Amino acid sequence: MTGTPAERNVFVPHAFPEKRIDLGEVTMNYVEAGSPESPALLLIPEQTGSWWSYEDAIGLLAETFHVFAVDLRGQGRSSWTPKRYSLDNFGNDLVKFIALAVAEPVVVSGCSSGGVLAAWLSAYSMPGQIRGTICEDAPLFASELVPAFGHGIRQAAGPMFEMWNRHLGDQWSVGDWDGFMREVADSPFSVTANMFQDPTTPPQFMKEYDPEWARAFHDGTVAVNCPHDVMLAQAKTPVLITHHQRIEDPETGTLGGALSDAQAKRAKQLIESAGQRCDYQDHPKALHMMHQFDPELYAEIVTEWVATLR
Repeated sequence: MTGTPAERNVFVPHAFPEKRIDLGEVTMNYVEAGSPESPALLLIPEQTGSWWSYEDAIGLLAETFHVFAVDLRGQGRSSWTPKRYSLDNFGNDLVKFIALAVAEPVVVSGCSSGGVLAAWLSAYSMPGQIRGTICEDAPLFASELVPAFGHGIRQAAGPMFEMWNRHLGDQWSVGDWDGFMREVADSPFSVTANMFQDPTTPPQFMKEYDPEWARAFHDGTVAVNCPHDVMLAQAKTPVLITHHQRIEDPETGTLGGALSDAQAKRAKQLIESAGQRCDYQDHPKALHMMHQFDPELYAEIVTEWVATLR
């Protein structure tokens, strides 16, 4: 099981028609829903996720917004770019996408690493592109190798990412799914096995994902030129941070969850130091991907928060 998703013919149909746009280095896959007369909303998925993790939420949000949901490079039907996975490259893909496909000021909402990219857009997009930014359970600081504040990636999801890459390989060059499942069953991440309904085969979202993403996060190369503290202190839009389930182990220093309470507080302080409004919502019972597992609550939060923007 090696090669790109297209080479492995693993794609499946979904509820919304997919489109593609040539951004230069990458061809980005996306969907569009809702009236062009409605305010624009861009949805950025989590690591391993494709646009269709928002599938149920899109139907709800399209009643209020002109919705765009994308596959980032290395995920879904968008181009895979070996040795080119970084926050700056992901972010600049989105800057081009907003300019060419959205073509108007947009609110961005990203989950997990997509939430880090939403913060990136608040800081580094072109003037006037972004109206507001929603960071859905984003691992601010906690996805860096050497963060300026709090836990780093190897005290959080990094060991899982390392297992993904070691057993699956860049561009699925190894493809040892059975070996991965055996190792994860004996690891502190054994609960992760519950993500997979059929342990004998990768779930759909993993089939569409380049495991080099995982290596880039574990090695720290993904953010080597994008320290989160510098990025957050350059925010240029209002920001909403939603914070979901987490467990902090005071003895081992490990973090189960996207970011710690202290990291969320520090992120808020840095955004406010840039002169921007930063709202914080604590949802301690929400799963990491609220947009997928509780789309009604997610759509309510997005709709109500966007209504407060000028």
